[in-house]
Amino acid sequence: MTDNSKPAKAGAIRKRNMRKILEAAEYEFVLHGYKGTSTQAVADKAGLPKANILYYFKSKEKLYIAVLQEILELWTEIFGEIREEDDPAEQLERFIRAKIDMSFRQPRASKLFAMEIIQGAPHIEHYLETNMRTWLREKTYVIQRWIELGKMDAVDPMHFIFMLWASTQHYADFDKQVLTLMERKAFKSADREHIARSLSEILLKGCGLVPSHLKESS
Repeated sequence: MTDNSKPAKAGAIRKRNMRKILEAAEYEFVLHGYKGTSTQAVADKAGLPKANILYYFKSKEKLYIAVLQEILELWTEIFGEIREEDDPAEQLERFIRAKIDMSFRQPRASKLFAMEIIQGAPHIEHYLETNMRTWLREKTYVIQRWIELGKMDAVDPMHFIFMLWASTQHYADFDKQVLTLMERKAFKSADREHIARSLSEILLKGCGLVPSHLKESS
C-alpha cells in the first residue's frame, strides 16, 4: 500500500508558504512600491528564508505579477458565471456587496492594483490584453442580452462595468480622503452595509433595477 502522507504534507506546506509569501509581498509592495521592495524584505515579513521566495516565484518581478494576478482573479471570480437567464438585480447587487466587502477586508490589494495601473500597467499589460479582455467581453455580452430581453434599461455594458469597479474600489483606494471628509478616524461597523446599500440603489436604479432591500420594504 502506497503511503501518500508525505506528498500531501509537502503540498500543504507549499500552499501555506506561498500564502505567507503572497500576503507579505502585497504588504511590502503597497508600502514601498515595486522598486522600493526587496525580496529580502518580503522574506523577512513572511518569516521565511529568501531562498524560499526565489524557489516558488523565481524573481521579484514574477512575485509581483503573481500578487497582481491573484487580485484580478479574485475580483473577476466575484461576478462568476452570470447568464442571460439570471436576474440582473440579484447578480449586480451580489457583485457590489462582494466588492465592497473585499475593499474593507483587503484594502491593500485594491491600492496595489491602482498603483500598477496609474504607472501604465507595465507588469500586467499582457494579462489585461488577454485574460481581462476575454472576461470583459463575456460579461458585457450577458449584460447586453439582459437589455435586449427587457430585464434592465439600456446602458453601455462596458462603461457600466467600469462604473461598478470604480465605485466599489473607491473606499479602499481613497480611504484617507473618504474618512477625512466624513470626519472619522476609521470606518464604523455599520458603514459597510450603508455603503453597499447606497451604491446598490444608485447603480441599480440607474439602469431600471430595484435592489433587494427596497423590494422588501415596499
